[in-house]
Amino acid sequence: MVSQHGILLAVSIISDHFGPLVSKVCGCLLRHGALSLHEIVRRLELSPGQVKNSLLVLIQHSCVQAFSTPRGSGGKTVTVYLAIFDNVLHRLRFSKFLSVVRADIPESEDLLEGLLQNGRLTFDQLVWRTISKIPDGSPKPTREEIRMNFNKLVYAHYVERCPKPEPFFDPLIDEQPPSTRKRAPRAVETVLSLEQKVVRTAALSDAERFSEIPYSMEESSNANDDDHHAVAGGKRKHEALEVDEEDSIIAENEVLWRANFERFIFCLKKKFCADRKKAKLKVGTLAIWEAFFEANVTNNDNKTVTSPMNGILERVGQKEGGSSMTVDQIISVLNDLECISTTRDPEQFTFDLNKLVETCRNDEVESLVKKKHGQEAYTIFRLLLKQGGPVETDEITDRTILDKQIVHETLYKLWKDEYIDSERVPSAASGTGNAQFFVWRVKNTYREHYIDHLYHAALNLRQMVNCMAELLLEGTKDETKLRNRKNILILALTRHDESLMLFHDF
Repeated sequence: MVSQHGILLAVSIISDHFGPLVSKVCGCLLRHGALSLHEIVRRLELSPGQVKNSLLVLIQHSCVQAFSTPRGSGGKTVTVYLAIFDNVLHRLRFSKFLSVVRADIPESEDLLEGLLQNGRLTFDQLVWRTISKIPDGSPKPTREEIRMNFNKLVYAHYVERCPKPEPFFDPLIDEQPPSTRKRAPRAVETVLSLEQKVVRTAALSDAERFSEIPYSMEESSNANDDDHHAVAGGKRKHEALEVDEEDSIIAENEVLWRANFERFIFCLKKKFCADRKKAKLKVGTLAIWEAFFEANVTNNDNKTVTSPMNGILERVGQKEGGSSMTVDQIISVLNDLECISTTRDPEQFTFDLNKLVETCRNDEVESLVKKKHGQEAYTIFRLLLKQGGPVETDEITDRTILDKQIVHETLYKLWKDEYIDSERVPSAASGTGNAQFFVWRVKNTYREHYIDHLYHAALNLRQMVNCMAELLLEGTKDETKLRNRKNILILALTRHDESLMLFHDF
């Protein structure tokens, strides 16, 4: 369940991009969950046409997923709509996604930009957009050149075919295949939210998602067909989608493509982990660490980085002093960096990103606790976090070597700030059973509480940036000063988003 500040942040993002009407519909879905068209109309007191148009925009930009599900005692199938909160937040990271492709496949950057700006597009629309952006008199790329650049994005999994427009989902039936259900632990299945289950149901197989455009298909397509040229750098026109008036079913007439947010988040996660450890590494070790990440092979695992030994050796040799390193030296450093050779292939090494992410999360929360409540609170919170279970007050005093009064005051501050929880436990040493003592543990919801603070801070920063932008539009004598303040706030928002990704996306 998204917190209140998270919903307000999402509504603010959608409002800035698509206006207040679309943001109302998105906010309604985020607050109330999956709703039918009639339920949205009733709650917002808008016309069906206004809601339909808003849903079209949100679906076009992958911020809403439609699906059919049984509703009511009669088992009637109804089309309902669910807001995809993660995809709304990803709109904050479009510049980061572009930077990933710019570094990897620079010739395909414009194609990705078209998908990020316009949402779901056909390849014909991407071709027309690319050609229309070339200035008159400059050489224009051929359709075949654009196809080759586009297929590079598909091959690298930066772009995917859009999911099923309206899959059937029954919350009472486990939609997971039996073979998968046997392998997956029961605990993993229970943590999936409705949003995650619906997204998984709508997803195509990997073979379908990343199926490149073959040359033969391109030969049968007409690049100058005006029917396919609905977009020229603006939003994809609504006539490219059809709405069934009775059931509000959104159908797609052509193959549509979109940016694969999951892949981009993995790339940002990989970059975050690589950069976070760099500052603590020596020169020789740093070269091997960088080479390991550069040699990463594309796979479907978003939790680990896997690199072949021959790729690592090749990239180490390209770095300063790397040519003199032996294989044994490199393997020794990789083991020290917790890059473990896989059991199936000893020539491949794997690093667990989630383990480093977990450490970084704890470090960030501990840092905030220290900043807000001082060194004593940091010491106590770190102890409770590492312990992972209840710790008695006297034990905390003994292990932290702090004054008992200070321990009591600090525990109360952390409890009041909702970082820790307390419980009265009867003393086993007492024969009467009346004696009790307190035990303390880190709250299960402390991360949700912390993420809500991150949402709140991001919302405040965005509102201040928008305020500066409005003042600049009105015109003022202090234009330079306001512009500098706006740039500082944008930089602060960019840095803040790294913390948001660390806790929400990674």
